[in-house]
Amino acid sequence: MAATIRVRVLGFATAGEALGAGEIAVELPAGSRVEDLRLRLDADHPALGSLWSRLAVAVDGELAAADAPLEDGCEVALLPPVSGGSGAGATAADAPDPDPGAEATGLADGPLDPARAIAAVAGPGRGAVVVFLGTVRDEHRGRRVTGLAYSAYRSMAAAVLRSIVADLEAGAEGLRAAIVHRLGEVPVGEPSVVIAVAAPHRAAAYEASRTALERLKAEAPIWKRERYADGGAAWREEEPLAAPART
Repeated sequence: MAATIRVRVLGFATAGEALGAGEIAVELPAGSRVEDLRLRLDADHPALGSLWSRLAVAVDGELAAADAPLEDGCEVALLPPVSGGSGAGATAADAPDPDPGAEATGLADGPLDPARAIAAVAGPGRGAVVVFLGTVRDEHRGRRVTGLAYSAYRSMAAAVLRSIVADLEAGAEGLRAAIVHRLGEVPVGEPSVVIAVAAPHRAAAYEASRTALERLKAEAPIWKRERYADGGAAWREEEPLAAPART
């Protein structure tokens, strides 16, 4: 048995800034757990110390507790509170999907097409179609905003979006849903997320649309960095990262 293991650590948003990089490699004794990695990172990157109470940790795309074991070659992600579908800072995890936008639900690297999401859910038996567009505002707390930069832990974020859609569709007969979130730079006035829900009746469509947005904000590891007209920028980390809801 090898005496040591090597793990790939990904830092997002403020965690990436504290690490000084979006990705680092760490060597640990064999048999180490998440808590052992935390102690090592604390020693090597003191700026992480004040963040741990706000961070979630994922091992190979799954949220993990402090006593979770680490294997050689595993991927450990440090996940700050998510910001309701927003973020920043490219890392190796931000490599483009093989075919971005190939599915109705997922992540997009360019402008969103609401008509495509509507077409994915509409049907003759679904008389109610509800569409939500989340667009970039031009002001936040008195500062003029010029745009947002969004990033994500891609593999996990895409899986969360698919899980939300699957739960919504399983929870209401005849309902179809699609969620697409944009990554990268998004100018003021352009949509960063589109949610389309179609159902036989409007009540179910409205409820599912609201649920989709609230779960997206709480569960998806997506962050945003606001850019201001005065040249400043700031992470918007607000929502606590939650374990995916179960129905």
